[in-house]
Amino acid sequence: MTIELIKQLMDTCYLAKRARDLLPPLPDGVTSSYIQYLDVIQRLEAKGVRARVSDLSDALNLPRPGVTRTVKEMERKGYLQKQVSAEDGRVTYLLLTDAGRLLSKKYDSDYFQSLAPCLDDIPEADAECTIRTIEKFYQVMCERRNVHEK
Repeated sequence: MTIELIKQLMDTCYLAKRARDLLPPLPDGVTSSYIQYLDVIQRLEAKGVRARVSDLSDALNLPRPGVTRTVKEMERKGYLQKQVSAEDGRVTYLLLTDAGRLLSKKYDSDYFQSLAPCLDDIPEADAECTIRTIEKFYQVMCERRNVHEK
């Protein structure tokens, strides 16, 4: 890859961040990570899986302590509740509250459903390739960061 193409890729990542910043504003005290967590929990529920902190951590590729902290915030704010497993008291499941479902519907399902027709002219294969490319680029940048910090 040429240096010029690398620079264009970096500029495009910046545009992607700017596009993300154009999402509708969230209520006070709600972060975009809340929406992601709610989405993952609902996807797991749809597969018949009862979500745990470790499931969120794995699905989002985030460290467990940070996920635990965000889950506690979401629980305090009434978007999630924890339920200890009846079979194994060491296991705690995460359940969406009505407030959590409503928040998710408004800022995830409804918004993206209305956005989908606007993106009809982008082939799914192109979108999937973009996703893979950005994920790989991010992985390389993370690895390079560790090299430069030494």
